[in-house]
Amino acid sequence: MKLGLFLMPAVSPDTTPYDATQTVLEMIRYGDEIGYAEAWIGEHYTTRYEPIPSPDLVIAQALLQTKNIKLAPGAHLLPYHHPVELAHRIAYLDHLAQGRLMLGVAPGQLPGDWELFNVDWKSGEHREMTFEALEIMFKIWTEKEPFEYRGKYWDANGIEPMYGGLFEMHLYPYQKPYPPIGIAGTSPNSATLKLAGQYGFMPMSLGVTPDSIGYHWNTIQEGATIGGKTANRDDWRVAQHVFVADTDEEAIDLAVNGMMGEFNREYYIPLLTKAKMTYRVKHQEDVPDEAITPEYLAKHNWYVGSPETVAKKLDALYEAAGGFGTLLVTCYDYGENKDVWFKSMRLLQEEVLPRLKHNRKIQV
Repeated sequence: MKLGLFLMPAVSPDTTPYDATQTVLEMIRYGDEIGYAEAWIGEHYTTRYEPIPSPDLVIAQALLQTKNIKLAPGAHLLPYHHPVELAHRIAYLDHLAQGRLMLGVAPGQLPGDWELFNVDWKSGEHREMTFEALEIMFKIWTEKEPFEYRGKYWDANGIEPMYGGLFEMHLYPYQKPYPPIGIAGTSPNSATLKLAGQYGFMPMSLGVTPDSIGYHWNTIQEGATIGGKTANRDDWRVAQHVFVADTDEEAIDLAVNGMMGEFNREYYIPLLTKAKMTYRVKHQEDVPDEAITPEYLAKHNWYVGSPETVAKKLDALYEAAGGFGTLLVTCYDYGENKDVWFKSMRLLQEEVLPRLKHNRKIQV
């Protein structure tokens, strides 16, 4: 199992954009130093708790500060970009990364972002726009001949050389045919996870438990069958909330009473409650909404504890899944107490992984 970082990022709403970016860069640098394989940086527009709207700008800086770790927007939200412009930005960044860029794409999940961009999520418009954007981006990256594309949401042209060749299509990705693409899903029958299987993208499961993770793999395989592909478990990423300390008591205290607890108490749990989606984190259907607290999540959902405890929990998840390739750690900004977070990252790498029953050598 490889390790990666999933940086939404989860920060205090009082954090400035500059400080949030520096925190993300520091986590990426440390992950690179201790052997984490990859880092995914989120894109959001309307919440102070996840304040980075341009993950590619963070990646451009991180490339200059790291040596081995692969980097990815996690994810570019395709309904909010013109696909021709975004395809060129990605191709350009791919050249700067020289093989270290991956690409996350998604339809977007935040109600504030849907409203800001006037996207009708209730009708599924955000998913339709995602599929259409991908079609155009693939053409921009791979078509060598002129083309016309007339879509429901965007139009695009692959131009012929103009003015004696002074203007032409010339910017194609460094990696062929384009960087590896990952796409995330949360629900058992996720349309995006099915799309991942259909197109051979890297599937990313968010918010899964040992009880639900098998359904995610079934959905991925269903998509692969439609696309005539074979789903590969090594490509499968699973994101989880992980905090490791020397003892269970210390880990629970630092998780529940630190930024992990604050983020969920002040932002994520209210979001689930207002969106009527608390079922996603309940271990039983009859659990009342008011019972969903950071303490509840630490007990039933998070991977929190000593190295031995976390290893046992991850073994259970891995076995329920039937295996997956990379564990993505959802990262939290612990501010002035950041050393405890970096220690958790190190313990996961040095103390938890060697304890896993199905541990494989980490490849960077």
